[in-house]
Amino acid sequence: MAPDPRKRRQVFSRPWTSLRKLIQALALLAFLVLFVMARGETPGSTTNVFLRLDPLIVLVNLLATKALVAGAAVALITVALAFLTGRSWCGWLCPLGTILDWIPLHRWIKGRWTPAEGWRGVKYALLLLTLFSALLGGLTLLIFDPLTILTRGLAVGVWPALDKLVTAAETFLYRLPALRAPVLAVDALLRPLILPPVPVTTRANALFAGILIAVVLLNLFAERFWCRYLCPLGALLGLISKVALLRRRIEPGCVGCKLCTDACPMGTIQPDDDYASDPGECTMCLECLDDCPLGTTTFTPVLSVDLLRSYDPGRRQVLVTLGAALGGMALIRTVDAELEHPFSLRPPGADPEQFYSQCVRCGQCMRACPTAALQPALTEAGIEGFWSPVLIPRLGYCDYGCNACGQSCPVEAIPPLPLVRKQEQVIGRVEIDQDRCLPWIEEQECIVCEEVCPLPEKAIELELVEARLPTGETRILQRPLVIHDLCIGCGMCEYKCPVAGEAAIRVHSHGSGRGERRGRGRRHG
Repeated sequence: MAPDPRKRRQVFSRPWTSLRKLIQALALLAFLVLFVMARGETPGSTTNVFLRLDPLIVLVNLLATKALVAGAAVALITVALAFLTGRSWCGWLCPLGTILDWIPLHRWIKGRWTPAEGWRGVKYALLLLTLFSALLGGLTLLIFDPLTILTRGLAVGVWPALDKLVTAAETFLYRLPALRAPVLAVDALLRPLILPPVPVTTRANALFAGILIAVVLLNLFAERFWCRYLCPLGALLGLISKVALLRRRIEPGCVGCKLCTDACPMGTIQPDDDYASDPGECTMCLECLDDCPLGTTTFTPVLSVDLLRSYDPGRRQVLVTLGAALGGMALIRTVDAELEHPFSLRPPGADPEQFYSQCVRCGQCMRACPTAALQPALTEAGIEGFWSPVLIPRLGYCDYGCNACGQSCPVEAIPPLPLVRKQEQVIGRVEIDQDRCLPWIEEQECIVCEEVCPLPEKAIELELVEARLPTGETRILQRPLVIHDLCIGCGMCEYKCPVAGEAAIRVHSHGSGRGERRGRGRRHG
C-alpha cells in the first residue's frame, strides 16, 4: 500500500510551523521582558527595540519632523524582511499578532457575521490617512499602530490593574499570621522587578485596557480581525509584500480539497481563483503548507509584481484620504487654537513647539516613569496632543534623580539628556494660590512644599510674617514663596501639598519657559 500523502506532507512541514510558533513565543516573551525592564530610573537602550523595529513609527516620524531619528536604521530590518518574505513580521514576530493567534475567539460563535472582502481596504485607508496627517505634522493617528496599542495598553491599563490586584490579594492574605512570611517573600520578588516598588496611580486605565481587550474581542467575528481589516502597519508591510521574493504558489495536482482555505488565519486563499492568495495579506504562517495533503502548496521565490486587488488603495482612495487629512488637521488646529491648555506639562527637555510632531504616543515613557507622573493626555493638550504624555503632578512628580523617560523614548521626542542637564530643564511655572495655602489663608503652620523641594538650593523659600489669630494673639508664621529662576516645575510640591482636592501650589505651563534651562538668579514670584 502506498503511504498516505497527507501524513507524509504533515511530517515534512511540521518543523516549519513548529518553528514559527516557537519564534512567536520567544518574540512575545522578549517583548514582555523588555517591557518589564523599561520601568525604573536607568532603562537600557534596548527596552524600546520593538518600537524601533516598527517601520510605520519611523516613517511617520520622518514625514512629520523631516529628519531621521537616531537608530532609525533598525526599522530597515523589518522592511528588508518584508521584501524577502512578505508579511512574515505579522505572522512570526508581532507580539500583538501572537496574542491574537493564541486567542481564537472566532471558534466560539457559529454562524457569525463575516466582513466582506472590501473591509480589507479599511487598513489601507487608515495607513494613508496616517501618512498624510504626518506630512502635515500630526501624529495622533499613530494611536492605531499595533505596537503602540499593546505598549500603551499594558503600561497604562493592564499593568496598573495587575498591581492593584496583587496589592489587594497581598493585603488580604497578610491578615493571616501563617501567610505573612510567604506574602512578604513573594512581594520581595515582584517589587521592583515586575511591579512598582510603591503604589502608583494611573488614570483612564480602564479605557486603555479596554481598547486592547476590544482588539482581542474582534477575533469573535474573524480570525485575526485586526490584522485583516484594520492594522495600518500590516497595510504598510502588505504593500511591500506585493513585490516580495518568497511567495505562496499552487503546483499542478491540486484537487480542491479546501483544507488550505479553512486553515488560513487571514482568509486570503480564494477557491474561485485556483486557491491563489494575496501576498499582501499572507502572513507566511505556513498553516496551508501543513494541511495540504498532496504537497501542491509551496513557498518559492517569485520575481513579479502582484496585481492590485479590489480592496487595494487606488487613486480615488488616495485623493479622499488626502482631503480628509487636510480638512481634519485644519479643523483640529483651529479648535485647539481657541482653547487654553494651562496644564499641558511636557516631559523634561521636550520641545513644546515640536513635541506633537515627534511623539508617537507609544506610552513607553509612561511605563518608564517610576512615579507615574507621566500620564496620557485627555483634554490637557487639545486634540492634536491626544494621548501624548503630560505630567500630572497631583498623581506623581518628576523625580529629580531620574531621566528614564528620555532614555526610553524610541524617537527622542523626549531627548535622552544626561541627568545633570535633565535636572536643569524647566517643565512648568509654579504658582502658589494664596486663597488656598494654609499659612496664607488659614494662618496655619505648613512648610511641606519647602521641605520636599528636591533642589539642593531650594526653589521655595520661607518668609517670616507676624500673623494675628482670631483670639487676638500673634504668631510668627513661615509663608512659602517660589523662586522662579531656580524652580524647574518638577511637581513635587504639588504632589505633596496636604490641601485636600486641588493643591494650593500648582505647576502651570503658560509663561513657564518650559523646554528651557533654568536661570541662576533669585527672583521671587
